[in-house]
Amino acid sequence: MEPLYVIACATVTEELRPYLPAGTIVLEREFGLHRDPAQLRAELQKEIDAVPAGYTILLGYGLCGGGADGLRAGQNRIVIPRVHDCIALFLGSREAHQQQVAQEVGTYYLTKGWIEVDSLETQYERLVKKYGPERGPEVARLAVENYTRMAFINTGHYDIERYRQTARRWAEMYKLRFEEIPGSPALVKAMAAGEWDERFLVIEPGQTITLEMFL
Repeated sequence: MEPLYVIACATVTEELRPYLPAGTIVLEREFGLHRDPAQLRAELQKEIDAVPAGYTILLGYGLCGGGADGLRAGQNRIVIPRVHDCIALFLGSREAHQQQVAQEVGTYYLTKGWIEVDSLETQYERLVKKYGPERGPEVARLAVENYTRMAFINTGHYDIERYRQTARRWAEMYKLRFEEIPGSPALVKAMAAGEWDERFLVIEPGQTITLEMFL
């Protein structure tokens, strides 16, 4: 197998690194790129085009709001999980994610990586400072008005208690029901091991990723 070159969201690299072969190059991209799919696509294409020949590029993303739609493999093939977003990566499969969606659509998911880059607490404190202790929490709550549950995905390979308590505190801040969900490394392990079956898209040089491939 060709050496791997990983381009991944910061929240995904945390889960993927323990399973990668020694010497794998990992390019970590900031979480905030998800907020603008067009910018995410442009940044990823730039990084893909800059990878030297002779690698297999692993993209630590899903479709991500359409950000992966239109990405083109240049001189290297690309492997990307066939999932809509990284929640499925943390849960171990797209089926596991679909089960959670069926259980409760309005779920705000957290992992260790997300807690470290998410701005929920900073946003809450800023709004309380601006609007006061009575009005501030009400304004902050508008950011999660479509959610009823805050689910902490326990992926199991780090000191969990600190992040569990942070997730609980955030749920209380925003008046969401807290729940802890067991994660699974199945998908990231397969990705790192080269087990690229129907759970993954393998895009050969010159081919383009399309939305339909994820359906």
